[in-house]
Amino acid sequence: MKKRVVITGMGVVAPNAYGLDNFEQALKEGRSGIHFIPQLEELKFGCQIAGIPEDFETIRKSYFDREKLLSNNDNIGFASVSAVDAWRDAGFIFSDSDDDLVDWDTGVIAGSGTGGIDTIAQVVHMVNEGRVRRLGSRCVEQVMNSGTSARISGLIGAGNQVTSNSAACSTGNEAIIDALWRIRMGLAKRMVAGGSEGATPYIWAGFDAMRVLCRKFNDNPAAGSRPLSATACGFVPGSGSAMLVLEELETALARGARIYVEVIGGYVNCGGQRMGGSMTAPNPEGVKRCIRGAVADAGIDPAEVDAINGHLTATYADPHEVRNWAEALERTPDNFPYINSTKSLIGHCLGAAGAIESVASVLQIYKGFLHPSINCEDVHPDIEKFAQKIPQKYLEFPQLKIVAKAGFGFGDVNSCIIFKKWENN
Repeated sequence: MKKRVVITGMGVVAPNAYGLDNFEQALKEGRSGIHFIPQLEELKFGCQIAGIPEDFETIRKSYFDREKLLSNNDNIGFASVSAVDAWRDAGFIFSDSDDDLVDWDTGVIAGSGTGGIDTIAQVVHMVNEGRVRRLGSRCVEQVMNSGTSARISGLIGAGNQVTSNSAACSTGNEAIIDALWRIRMGLAKRMVAGGSEGATPYIWAGFDAMRVLCRKFNDNPAAGSRPLSATACGFVPGSGSAMLVLEELETALARGARIYVEVIGGYVNCGGQRMGGSMTAPNPEGVKRCIRGAVADAGIDPAEVDAINGHLTATYADPHEVRNWAEALERTPDNFPYINSTKSLIGHCLGAAGAIESVASVLQIYKGFLHPSINCEDVHPDIEKFAQKIPQKYLEFPQLKIVAKAGFGFGDVNSCIIFKKWENN
């Protein structure tokens, strides 16, 4: 019999808030974390707005001593702070790194879309100038893809699987799903899982060159991220991190842990870049198969899904996504679940998106509310029939029980998680 898995801890560093309490309040308020970024103007970006966690340098210094700060670029820093908060939130304490205690039952899956490219840029510049000896001894751990999970493992003494995944915008979701499966199989008792992404124009430049970033709201940043809107004009780049502690139910109950939700299903697949899918566009059949796979894995009826936290990036794909959900769940506009987009508040945090949005999904179930999708007063005409299911304002929803969280990424990769309100039965 497969193990049941619950979430017992969470930590978040998001563009609109740092810490769970602040993030919950930001969600309820519909508070935007999108700001004008002067550096992007100086670099002649078309999109000059972004979501960047505020005052993070001060936050980071309150967590780590000078030695650890030397190996923390933004990507690893965001991940490390959110992991520390998640571990503490789950009720665990930190042992001294000199005590030789290894937690063989705990692992880490912490991914990113691009990772430490800002550090790589510095390395390239210094190497080209012949200053290799000035690089220092910490650059490798900042640029290796597994730098995030390795750093977190060292912080908590994790001795189970420790790895970093990468699946474009699906990264955070996939980390959580991989952790779910590992615990289910009895290979770990708990996993710290999530995603992070640094705040740097070196990550965003390629998207700006593709002209898929928002260019029309540089003078009104908070209005720039417009998922589901008729005037959506591209996504707003974001950054940050979220980490979640997934735990075997028996272990969580035995130690009297506070349980946020149960993770009852998950599924990942790829559309194969066929049937309309490409490197940058999802195969609709792949999307629908992924959603149905997650629902089947959860063992629920599609009619039981109360709400969807969509991928919804503020591109041409949003109306297609809504229709895919409707077909996959066999729901009409009249009985369609509520659907909202956390990206309307924080932008698209790329490899961190799924993890941050999963925290938003879990908080909504745990506290019984739906946060507003802002900037879509003019719902896209292709999905106007679904408009009544898009919360424009904060909505009390104490009966909220099941939320589906999706992520659809470059490479035609898909992921879907099913979260359920914790009921001790």
